Amino acid sequence: MAEVLNSDGRFWAVDKLILAYLAGVGALVAVYWNRLDEAPELLALHVGSAIAIVLASTRDSRAIWYFRHWYPLPLVAFCYREMAILIPAVRGAATDQWLADLDFSIWHANPTVWLERVQTPVITGFLQLVYTLFVPAVLLVPWLLWRKRRFADFRYCAFLISLGFLASYVGYILVPARGPRFLLDHLQHSPLQGGWVVQAMRTTLDRLESAHYDCFPSGHGELTIIAWWISRQISKWLSRVYLLYTLCIIFATVYLRYHYTVDLLAGALLAAALIAVGPVMFRKLTRREDSIDARGGNGR
Repeated sequence: MAEVLNSDGRFWAVDKLILAYLAGVGALVAVYWNRLDEAPELLALHVGSAIAIVLASTRDSRAIWYFRHWYPLPLVAFCYREMAILIPAVRGAATDQWLADLDFSIWHANPTVWLERVQTPVITGFLQLVYTLFVPAVLLVPWLLWRKRRFADFRYCAFLISLGFLASYVGYILVPARGPRFLLDHLQHSPLQGGWVVQAMRTTLDRLESAHYDCFPSGHGELTIIAWWISRQISKWLSRVYLLYTLCIIFATVYLRYHYTVDLLAGALLAAALIAVGPVMFRKLTRREDSIDARGGNGR
């Protein structure tokens, strides 16, 4: 994994990545200001986040050191919430029918409908749990690197995961879609059966995700592939566990009617592209080696 590199200025690579995202989405908010009821709040959040990042880059303390390492992961995950506000204003029409037609042209069937023949409460319960654990599973990898005090690897891991989240959001804006559980619901012969626990998990996820257009590419597929790739740097045993988890969550996204299969293909291709270009981007955004500086190399 790439060594941690630090810029010869104040900002780390992940800072520059997130500041670019905040500026880009802030510009979208400004352009579509009249269509967004929440425009002032969104812009204030983006400006406030940018100010916090800039100020942190000028400070030097133990708390700031922890903040600068950890803030990117919850921040980029939280940015997901604003897609439900932005996409209807920026794009309007969804592309679900186009994605469903692509799926049908590949399989000569609607995968979510076809999978009803293997549906059981046990499988549904297991796959819903796998799907629900997505964010903890992705964040476990950087946490394990942190526990091992591999701060250089942690910094790169946080950069790559942040890049994965933000790249998926760009895809959501370019190809907005809500998923087969909405478009193809009238074709399903029966609802998913898994008991009250499954229903509680699905209801909670629906409440958290709101009316999102978050299908293309599949962020679940993309980010679990990235997490599996990074887990190879920790141990062979862990990488096998993550490979199995990745295969399960890819199947779960279609079985549970959250995604079209073309979403998964796009997510896998995006993950492969980011894994390939991530080290290059990281180096381009930095200029000189940093051993996590004398105070941070082994923790503060």
